[in-house]
Amino acid sequence: MITRQDLNQLQSLIKVPALSILLPTHRTWPDNKQDPIRVKNLVDEAMDRLRAEFSDRELEPLLKRLESLVSEIDNPHTLDGLALYVSHDFAKLYYLPFPVPARVAIDQTFATRDLVYAMHRALRYWVLLLSQASTRLLAGTGETLEEVHDQNFSMQMTGPGATTALPYEADSSYVDDRHRRFFQQVDSVFTSYAKNDELPLIVGGVDRQISFFQEVSQHTSSIAGTLIGNFDKATIPELAPQVWSIIQTVREAQQINALQELDHAVGAQKVVSTIEEVWQLAQEGRGKLLLIEKNYHVPAIVTEDGRLELVDRSGGTEVMDDAVDEIIEVVLAKGGNVAILDDGALSGHRHIALILRY
Repeated sequence: MITRQDLNQLQSLIKVPALSILLPTHRTWPDNKQDPIRVKNLVDEAMDRLRAEFSDRELEPLLKRLESLVSEIDNPHTLDGLALYVSHDFAKLYYLPFPVPARVAIDQTFATRDLVYAMHRALRYWVLLLSQASTRLLAGTGETLEEVHDQNFSMQMTGPGATTALPYEADSSYVDDRHRRFFQQVDSVFTSYAKNDELPLIVGGVDRQISFFQEVSQHTSSIAGTLIGNFDKATIPELAPQVWSIIQTVREAQQINALQELDHAVGAQKVVSTIEEVWQLAQEGRGKLLLIEKNYHVPAIVTEDGRLELVDRSGGTEVMDDAVDEIIEVVLAKGGNVAILDDGALSGHRHIALILRY
Protein backbone atom coordinates (compact mmCIF):
# COMPACT_ATOMS: atom_id res chain seq x y z
CA MET A 1 0.00 0.00 0.00
CA ILE A 2 1.21 3.50 -0.73
CA THR A 3 1.41 6.17 1.97
CA ARG A 4 1.81 9.94 1.84
CA GLN A 5 5.47 9.45 2.75
CA ASP A 6 5.91 7.14 -0.25
CA LEU A 7 4.26 9.72 -2.52
CA ASN A 8 6.54 12.45 -1.24
CA GLN A 9 9.57 10.26 -2.02
CA LEU A 10 8.33 9.42 -5.52
CA GLN A 11 7.52 13.03 -6.30
CA SER A 12 10.98 14.17 -5.17
CA LEU A 13 12.83 11.86 -7.56
CA ILE A 14 13.87 13.41 -10.86
CA LYS A 15 15.65 11.04 -13.20
CA VAL A 16 15.36 10.64 -16.97
CA PRO A 17 13.91 8.27 -17.94
CA ALA A 18 11.45 7.73 -15.07
CA LEU A 19 9.15 4.83 -16.00
CA SER A 20 5.69 4.45 -14.43
CA ILE A 21 3.42 1.49 -15.15
CA LEU A 22 -0.06 1.51 -13.60
CA LEU A 23 -2.98 -0.87 -14.03
CA PRO A 24 -6.11 -2.14 -12.32
CA THR A 25 -5.83 -5.64 -10.85
CA HIS A 26 -8.15 -8.16 -9.21
CA ARG A 27 -8.20 -9.64 -5.73
CA THR A 28 -9.83 -12.98 -6.56
CA TRP A 29 -9.68 -15.90 -8.97
CA PRO A 30 -10.57 -16.26 -11.84
CA ASP A 31 -10.43 -12.51 -12.63
CA ASN A 32 -6.81 -12.23 -11.47
CA LYS A 33 -5.68 -14.85 -14.02
CA GLN A 34 -5.53 -12.06 -16.61
CA ASP A 35 -3.44 -9.67 -14.48
CA PRO A 36 0.01 -11.12 -15.41
CA ILE A 37 -0.91 -10.82 -19.10
CA ARG A 38 -1.90 -7.17 -18.65
CA VAL A 39 1.38 -6.50 -16.84
CA LYS A 40 3.36 -8.17 -19.63
CA ASN A 41 1.57 -6.15 -22.31
CA LEU A 42 2.26 -2.87 -20.52
CA VAL A 43 5.90 -3.84 -19.90
CA ASP A 44 6.28 -4.66 -23.62
CA GLU A 45 4.76 -1.27 -24.50
CA ALA A 46 7.14 0.46 -22.08
CA MET A 47 10.19 -1.31 -23.51
CA ASP A 48 9.20 -0.47 -27.09
CA ARG A 49 8.78 3.19 -26.21
CA LEU A 50 12.04 3.32 -24.26
CA ARG A 51 14.03 1.68 -27.06
CA ALA A 52 12.64 4.22 -29.50
CA GLU A 53 14.30 6.98 -27.45
CA PHE A 54 17.36 5.38 -25.82
CA SER A 55 20.04 2.86 -26.73
CA ASP A 56 20.17 -0.59 -25.14
CA ARG A 57 23.36 0.42 -23.38
CA GLU A 58 21.66 3.48 -21.85
CA LEU A 59 18.66 1.38 -20.79
CA GLU A 60 20.51 -1.63 -19.37
CA PRO A 61 20.34 -0.66 -15.65
CA LEU A 62 16.67 0.33 -15.89
CA LEU A 63 15.62 -2.79 -17.80
CA LYS A 64 17.37 -5.05 -15.28
CA ARG A 65 15.53 -3.32 -12.44
CA LEU A 66 12.24 -3.57 -14.33
CA GLU A 67 12.69 -7.30 -14.98
CA SER A 68 13.51 -7.91 -11.32
CA LEU A 69 10.55 -5.83 -10.13
CA VAL A 70 8.08 -7.67 -12.36
CA SER A 71 9.35 -11.00 -11.01
CA GLU A 72 8.48 -9.82 -7.48
CA ILE A 73 4.77 -9.28 -8.21
CA ASP A 74 2.69 -11.62 -6.05
CA ASN A 75 -0.07 -12.11 -8.62
CA PRO A 76 -2.36 -14.32 -6.51
CA HIS A 77 -2.43 -11.71 -3.74
CA THR A 78 -2.78 -8.34 -5.48
CA LEU A 79 -5.39 -5.78 -4.48
CA ASP A 80 -7.37 -3.43 -6.78
CA GLY A 81 -4.44 -1.77 -8.53
CA LEU A 82 -0.73 -2.05 -9.16
CA ALA A 83 1.92 0.63 -9.66
CA LEU A 84 5.53 0.02 -10.76
CA TYR A 85 8.09 2.84 -10.66
CA VAL A 86 11.52 2.26 -12.19
CA SER A 87 14.55 4.39 -13.07
CA HIS A 88 18.24 3.61 -13.40
CA ASP A 89 18.76 3.68 -9.62
CA PHE A 90 15.26 3.15 -8.20
CA ALA A 91 12.62 0.41 -8.41
CA LYS A 92 9.53 -0.11 -6.32
CA LEU A 93 6.09 -1.64 -6.71
CA TYR A 94 2.91 -0.86 -4.79
CA TYR A 95 -0.25 -2.90 -4.35
CA LEU A 96 -3.09 -0.40 -4.33
CA PRO A 97 -6.44 -0.78 -2.52
CA PHE A 98 -8.11 1.20 -5.31
CA PRO A 99 -8.21 0.78 -9.11
CA VAL A 100 -6.14 3.02 -11.38
CA PRO A 101 -6.34 3.47 -15.16
CA ALA A 102 -3.92 1.30 -17.14
CA ARG A 103 -1.11 3.45 -18.49
CA VAL A 104 2.59 3.69 -19.24
CA ALA A 105 4.32 7.01 -18.58
CA ILE A 106 7.92 7.90 -19.42
CA ASP A 107 9.05 11.27 -18.16
CA GLN A 108 11.60 13.02 -15.97
CA THR A 109 9.39 12.37 -12.92
CA PHE A 110 7.16 9.46 -11.88
CA ALA A 111 3.43 9.55 -12.65
CA THR A 112 1.70 9.83 -9.28
CA ARG A 113 -1.39 11.86 -10.12
CA ASP A 114 -3.79 8.90 -10.34
CA LEU A 115 -2.58 7.77 -6.93
CA VAL A 116 -3.04 11.21 -5.43
CA TYR A 117 -6.61 11.40 -6.72
CA ALA A 118 -7.49 7.92 -5.52
CA MET A 119 -6.02 8.57 -2.08
CA HIS A 120 -8.12 11.73 -1.75
CA ARG A 121 -11.27 9.73 -2.47
CA ALA A 122 -10.45 6.87 -0.12
CA LEU A 123 -10.93 6.72 3.65
CA ARG A 124 -7.38 6.47 4.97
CA TYR A 125 -6.11 6.09 8.52
CA TRP A 126 -3.25 4.84 10.69
CA VAL A 127 -3.15 2.04 13.26
CA LEU A 128 -0.40 2.19 15.89
CA LEU A 129 -0.04 -0.98 18.01
CA LEU A 130 1.96 -0.12 21.11
CA SER A 131 4.36 -2.53 22.78
CA GLN A 132 7.75 -2.34 24.41
CA ALA A 133 8.70 -5.51 22.52
CA SER A 134 7.36 -4.52 19.09
CA THR A 135 5.43 -1.33 18.33
CA ARG A 136 3.83 -1.76 14.89
CA LEU A 137 2.46 0.76 12.40
CA LEU A 138 -0.25 -0.15 9.88
CA ALA A 139 -1.63 1.97 7.05
CA GLY A 140 -5.34 1.60 6.33
CA THR A 141 -7.32 2.41 3.21
CA GLY A 142 -10.97 1.43 3.46
CA GLU A 143 -11.10 -2.17 4.64
CA THR A 144 -7.52 -2.85 3.54
CA LEU A 145 -4.73 -2.88 6.12
CA GLU A 146 -1.03 -3.17 5.37
CA GLU A 147 1.80 -3.16 7.86
CA VAL A 148 4.67 -0.70 7.45
CA HIS A 149 8.02 -2.48 7.36
CA ASP A 150 10.90 -0.04 7.03
CA GLN A 151 13.87 1.39 8.89
CA ASN A 152 11.59 2.61 11.70
CA PHE A 153 8.85 0.05 12.24
CA SER A 154 8.45 -2.18 14.04
CA MET A 155 10.11 -0.36 16.98
CA GLN A 156 11.55 -2.07 20.00
CA MET A 157 12.35 -0.51 23.35
CA THR A 158 16.03 -0.78 24.20
CA GLY A 159 18.12 -0.13 27.30
CA PRO A 160 17.30 -0.74 31.00
CA GLY A 161 14.17 -2.79 31.51
CA ALA A 162 14.18 -3.99 27.90
CA THR A 163 17.42 -5.19 26.30
CA THR A 164 19.46 -4.71 29.50
CA ALA A 165 18.73 -5.27 33.17
CA LEU A 166 17.18 -2.57 35.36
CA PRO A 167 19.47 -0.77 37.80
CA TYR A 168 19.39 -2.34 41.26
CA GLU A 169 17.82 0.75 42.79
CA ALA A 170 15.09 1.14 40.10
CA ASP A 171 11.52 1.45 41.36
CA SER A 172 8.15 1.49 39.60
CA SER A 173 8.35 5.23 38.87
CA TYR A 174 11.68 4.68 37.09
CA VAL A 175 10.16 1.90 34.97
CA ASP A 176 7.13 4.05 34.14
CA ASP A 177 9.39 6.92 33.07
CA ARG A 178 11.36 4.57 30.79
CA HIS A 179 8.10 3.51 29.13
CA ARG A 180 6.96 7.12 28.68
CA ARG A 181 10.29 7.96 27.06
CA PHE A 182 9.97 5.04 24.66
CA PHE A 183 6.43 5.96 23.61
CA GLN A 184 7.54 9.57 23.23
CA GLN A 185 10.18 8.27 20.80
CA VAL A 186 7.47 6.26 18.97
CA ASP A 187 5.33 9.37 18.72
CA SER A 188 8.22 11.44 17.38
CA VAL A 189 8.97 8.89 14.65
CA PHE A 190 5.27 8.57 13.76
CA THR A 191 5.15 12.34 13.21
CA SER A 192 7.22 11.94 10.02
CA TYR A 193 4.49 9.67 8.59
CA ALA A 194 1.56 11.81 9.70
CA LYS A 195 3.15 15.08 8.56
CA ASN A 196 0.93 17.22 6.30
CA ASP A 197 -1.69 14.45 6.21
CA GLU A 198 -3.95 14.54 9.26
CA LEU A 199 -5.65 11.14 9.25
CA PRO A 200 -7.59 9.30 11.96
CA LEU A 201 -5.37 7.27 14.27
CA ILE A 202 -6.35 4.06 16.04
CA VAL A 203 -4.13 3.16 18.98
CA GLY A 204 -3.86 -0.40 20.29
CA GLY A 205 -2.18 -1.92 23.32
CA VAL A 206 -2.78 -2.69 26.98
CA ASP A 207 -4.38 0.07 29.04
CA ARG A 208 -1.12 1.15 30.62
CA GLN A 209 0.69 1.51 27.27
CA ILE A 210 -2.13 3.54 25.75
CA SER A 211 -2.23 5.77 28.82
CA PHE A 212 1.53 6.46 28.64
CA PHE A 213 1.28 7.18 24.91
CA GLN A 214 -1.58 9.64 25.39
CA GLU A 215 0.41 11.47 28.08
CA VAL A 216 3.33 12.18 25.73
CA SER A 217 1.80 12.18 22.22
CA GLN A 218 1.50 15.16 19.89
CA HIS A 219 -1.31 13.32 18.06
CA THR A 220 -3.98 12.86 20.73
CA SER A 221 -6.46 14.97 18.75
CA SER A 222 -6.19 12.47 15.86
CA ILE A 223 -6.97 9.41 18.00
CA ALA A 224 -10.28 8.06 16.72
CA GLY A 225 -10.46 4.91 18.84
CA THR A 226 -8.50 2.35 20.82
CA LEU A 227 -8.01 -1.42 20.75
CA ILE A 228 -7.27 -3.01 24.10
CA GLY A 229 -4.96 -6.02 24.24
CA ASN A 230 -1.57 -7.40 23.30
CA PHE A 231 -1.09 -7.24 19.53
CA ASP A 232 2.57 -8.25 19.23
CA LYS A 233 1.67 -11.30 17.13
CA ALA A 234 -1.79 -10.35 15.86
CA THR A 235 -2.26 -10.96 12.14
CA ILE A 236 -3.89 -8.51 9.74
CA PRO A 237 -6.92 -10.80 9.21
CA GLU A 238 -7.38 -10.83 13.00
CA LEU A 239 -6.99 -7.04 13.30
CA ALA A 240 -9.01 -5.93 10.26
CA PRO A 241 -12.57 -6.53 11.59
CA GLN A 242 -11.82 -4.73 14.88
CA VAL A 243 -10.22 -1.79 13.09
CA TRP A 244 -12.94 -1.53 10.45
CA SER A 245 -15.64 -1.42 13.12
CA ILE A 246 -13.99 1.70 14.59
CA ILE A 247 -13.35 3.29 11.19
CA GLN A 248 -16.99 2.89 10.11
CA THR A 249 -18.00 4.88 13.18
CA VAL A 250 -15.38 7.52 12.32
CA ARG A 251 -16.64 7.72 8.75
CA GLU A 252 -20.25 8.16 9.85
CA ALA A 253 -19.24 10.90 12.29
CA GLN A 254 -17.18 12.69 9.61
CA GLN A 255 -20.13 12.67 7.22
CA ILE A 256 -22.55 13.96 9.87
CA ASN A 257 -20.15 16.76 10.82
CA ALA A 258 -19.58 17.74 7.17
CA LEU A 259 -23.32 17.87 6.45
CA GLN A 260 -23.95 19.93 9.59
CA GLU A 261 -21.26 22.37 8.49
CA LEU A 262 -22.90 22.50 5.07
CA ASP A 263 -26.29 23.32 6.62
CA HIS A 264 -24.77 26.19 8.61
CA ALA A 265 -23.01 27.51 5.50
CA VAL A 266 -26.26 27.39 3.51
CA GLY A 267 -27.89 29.55 6.17
CA ALA A 268 -24.99 31.98 5.96
CA GLN A 269 -25.11 31.96 2.13
CA LYS A 270 -21.51 30.71 1.91
CA VAL A 271 -22.07 27.74 -0.41
CA VAL A 272 -21.99 27.09 -4.16
CA SER A 273 -23.45 23.88 -5.56
CA THR A 274 -22.86 23.76 -9.30
CA ILE A 275 -19.59 22.31 -10.49
CA GLU A 276 -18.94 25.33 -12.72
CA GLU A 277 -19.19 27.72 -9.76
CA VAL A 278 -17.21 25.35 -7.54
CA TRP A 279 -14.43 25.29 -10.15
CA GLN A 280 -14.26 29.05 -10.42
CA LEU A 281 -14.26 29.82 -6.69
CA ALA A 282 -11.84 26.99 -5.91
CA GLN A 283 -9.42 28.54 -8.43
CA GLU A 284 -9.77 31.85 -6.56
CA GLY A 285 -8.75 30.17 -3.30
CA ARG A 286 -12.12 30.72 -1.62
CA GLY A 287 -12.79 27.03 -0.85
CA LYS A 288 -12.86 26.17 2.85
CA LEU A 289 -14.43 22.70 2.61
CA LEU A 290 -15.25 20.74 -0.54
CA LEU A 291 -17.96 18.08 -0.17
CA ILE A 292 -18.26 15.42 -2.88
CA GLU A 293 -20.20 12.22 -3.31
CA LYS A 294 -17.79 9.28 -3.54
CA ASN A 295 -18.53 8.24 -7.12
CA TYR A 296 -19.22 11.64 -8.68
CA HIS A 297 -17.01 12.00 -11.78
CA VAL A 298 -17.45 14.54 -14.60
CA PRO A 299 -15.38 15.04 -17.80
CA ALA A 300 -14.87 18.69 -18.79
CA ILE A 301 -12.68 21.20 -20.58
CA VAL A 302 -11.43 24.60 -19.51
CA THR A 303 -12.38 27.37 -21.93
CA GLU A 304 -9.97 30.08 -23.04
CA ASP A 305 -11.39 32.46 -20.45
CA GLY A 306 -10.87 29.90 -17.63
CA ARG A 307 -14.42 28.65 -17.25
CA LEU A 308 -15.29 24.98 -16.79
CA GLU A 309 -17.43 23.44 -19.51
CA LEU A 310 -18.84 19.91 -19.21
CA VAL A 311 -18.40 17.67 -22.25
CA ASP A 312 -18.79 14.08 -23.42
CA ARG A 313 -15.91 11.77 -22.58
CA SER A 314 -15.18 11.52 -26.30
CA GLY A 315 -14.06 15.14 -26.41
CA GLY A 316 -10.38 14.55 -27.22
CA THR A 317 -7.01 14.96 -25.53
CA GLU A 318 -7.85 18.40 -24.15
CA VAL A 319 -10.64 16.87 -22.02
CA MET A 320 -10.04 16.38 -18.31
CA ASP A 321 -11.16 12.84 -17.55
CA ASP A 322 -12.50 14.03 -14.22
CA ALA A 323 -12.96 17.70 -13.35
CA VAL A 324 -13.91 16.70 -9.80
CA ASP A 325 -10.43 15.36 -9.13
CA GLU A 326 -8.93 18.54 -10.57
CA ILE A 327 -11.07 20.54 -8.14
CA ILE A 328 -9.93 18.36 -5.23
CA GLU A 329 -6.32 19.11 -6.11
CA VAL A 330 -6.95 22.85 -6.35
CA VAL A 331 -8.85 23.07 -3.04
CA LEU A 332 -6.15 21.15 -1.18
CA ALA A 333 -3.34 23.14 -2.82
CA LYS A 334 -4.96 26.38 -1.64
CA GLY A 335 -5.34 25.22 1.96
CA GLY A 336 -8.90 23.90 1.93
CA ASN A 337 -10.20 20.54 3.09
CA VAL A 338 -12.14 17.77 1.34
CA ALA A 339 -14.93 15.51 2.63
CA ILE A 340 -15.96 12.45 0.61
CA LEU A 341 -19.58 11.46 1.30
CA ASP A 342 -21.85 8.54 0.45
CA ASP A 343 -23.56 8.64 -2.93
CA GLY A 344 -26.86 10.47 -2.59
CA ALA A 345 -25.80 12.48 0.46
CA LEU A 346 -25.62 15.66 -1.66
CA SER A 347 -28.57 15.04 -3.96
CA GLY A 348 -29.95 18.45 -3.03
CA HIS A 349 -26.66 20.06 -4.06
CA ARG A 350 -26.02 18.33 -7.41
CA HIS A 351 -23.54 15.86 -5.86
CA ILE A 352 -20.96 18.56 -5.00
CA ALA A 353 -20.78 21.62 -2.75
CA LEU A 354 -18.09 24.09 -1.79
CA ILE A 355 -18.23 25.91 1.55
CA LEU A 356 -16.60 29.30 1.10
CA ARG A 357 -14.21 31.16 3.34
CA TYR A 358 -15.93 34.43 2.47
